[in-house]
Amino acid sequence: MTEKGILIVVSGFSGTGKGETIKRLMGKYPRYVFSISATTRSPREGEQHGREYFFLSKEEFEQKISEGRFLEHANYVGNYYGTPRDYVEEQLAAGRDVLLDIEVEGALNVKQVFPEAVLVYLLPPSAKELKRRLSGRGTETEDVIKKRMSRSLEESKEIEKYDYVVVNDELDQCVEELHGIVSSEHNRTDRKRNFIEHISSELQTYLKGENIK
Repeated sequence: MTEKGILIVVSGFSGTGKGETIKRLMGKYPRYVFSISATTRSPREGEQHGREYFFLSKEEFEQKISEGRFLEHANYVGNYYGTPRDYVEEQLAAGRDVLLDIEVEGALNVKQVFPEAVLVYLLPPSAKELKRRLSGRGTETEDVIKKRMSRSLEESKEIEKYDYVVVNDELDQCVEELHGIVSSEHNRTDRKRNFIEHISSELQTYLKGENIK
C-alpha cells in the first residue's frame, strides 16, 4: 500500500538558510523531491523544460490559471511564475514528499487551495545572527541588508499562521527537526486512515474464520 506523500511549504527570512536546509534534507533522505515551478520567461543557457522549470507560453500559463491548475502563482517583472498542481499531485500520489520554497503570501495561498499542506517557517537563532549571515554573503550593501531585515520584521507578523517553526542554528539539527516534523505528520491518524481501514478489514476477515490475504 503506497502511502501518499506530503506537501511541505518552507518559508523563512532572507539569510535563514532555506536553500541549504532543503538541499541537505534531499541529499540525506531520498523520499523528498523539490517542486518544479512553471514560468513564462525564456529558458537560460543550459536550462531544460521539466528540470529547472516548466517553460510555458503566456497563453498556456493563463489557460492553466483559468482552469485552477496552479497551487499559487504570481507575476514578477512581466513574467508569470507558479506551482503546477498536476506535478505536485503526481509526486504525492507516488509517495514522495514534495518540498516547496516560497514566501509568505504564496505559502498562505497554497494552504487555502491545498489545506493538507504543511507550512514550516525557518527562523535564525537571533536577529544578530541573521545580520551576520546577510553581511557574510559579501554581495549586499548595508542599505540592502537593512531592507531585508525590515522585510523580515514584516513577515514575522504572519508566522503564527504557519503549522511549525524550526530555528536554524546548527544546519544538521535543523534538517533533522524538519525531517522529524514530516515523519510525525505521516503518522497522524487522518493520514493513516486508509491503513487503519485496511487493518480493520483484515481483523474482520480473521474473525469470520477466513484466511487473511
